[in-house]
Amino acid sequence: MSSEDLKSSSQQANKVPGSTIGFSAMITIIVFVAIWMGIQGGDDSLQDSSDALNFENADDSLLAELGLPNDPLWGFVQIQAGDFTMGSNPVLDRLAYENERWSDRQRQGKVYLPAFYIGRYETTIAQFAIFAEEVGLDLEQIGLDGSSNLAVHNVTWSDAVSYASWLETKLRSSSATPDRIKTMLQEGGQVTLPSEAEWEKAARGTDGRIFPWGSQPTSDFANFNSGEIHAVGSKSCGECAYGLSDMSGNVWEFTRSPLQDYPYNSKDDFESLSEDALWVMRGGSFADNINNVRAAVRGAVDPGVRSNTIGFRVAISPAQ
Repeated sequence: MSSEDLKSSSQQANKVPGSTIGFSAMITIIVFVAIWMGIQGGDDSLQDSSDALNFENADDSLLAELGLPNDPLWGFVQIQAGDFTMGSNPVLDRLAYENERWSDRQRQGKVYLPAFYIGRYETTIAQFAIFAEEVGLDLEQIGLDGSSNLAVHNVTWSDAVSYASWLETKLRSSSATPDRIKTMLQEGGQVTLPSEAEWEKAARGTDGRIFPWGSQPTSDFANFNSGEIHAVGSKSCGECAYGLSDMSGNVWEFTRSPLQDYPYNSKDDFESLSEDALWVMRGGSFADNINNVRAAVRGAVDPGVRSNTIGFRVAISPAQ
């Protein structure tokens, strides 16, 4: 299914009456993702980039043990508390899909989020491999190989959640953890996947931009429509809302939010779960076209799916 087919299907969903509009469009996205993943990508999707970030650390601290970036917050960026605009207005964004609409009467909505932290980069193979070795997860068995600085992929939603929980334990138990991170954890914060609201705010900022860098499409700051995963941070984005890398393209990123109709409600992330929940993923991948790497695009997958187009980054979210 092409991106044009997807857009056409989403537009047809406008004809569905009442509360089924958003759900029908969401199913369109899910079907697209399932079919498209089976077509795109192969063993040649791994790339060792000469522009890869250097995660080597000079000491033997926990920072080096975990393979995290050597900066004051160990790769985390704080997103300040406040409102942001969530969802898409097709008048401003002609590529918008129906499941990005806030409600039958409202195109976009305002969401308030308390301060949180999110990874500047997607989690790498090297970082995930440290966790995998400790818990006995066979990387070859799940088909994960390639340069250590590539974005991790071929992991399930459950794998990503487990990695985040493991990382939280490490950060809580070490005196070397940056003070601001430790304080957040002591106050009840959790290392986890970002909610889809946290992810979208981190991607687009508070000025309603369509892409993390602004409103105009460009490949200068994102790896999309390329056929190859890149090392994380290969394309820096100083123009992006919070300076985060790869919020568009490279790999789709899991969130901790189950797929729900908008309007977004944070309680749904905890109260609407079921064994057959589909989990929202954001950002598009290296194999997507420009319309699917916008900040508001919503995809969803079963928690057991593995794909070389899906990875994740972690967040530190405040106590609920």
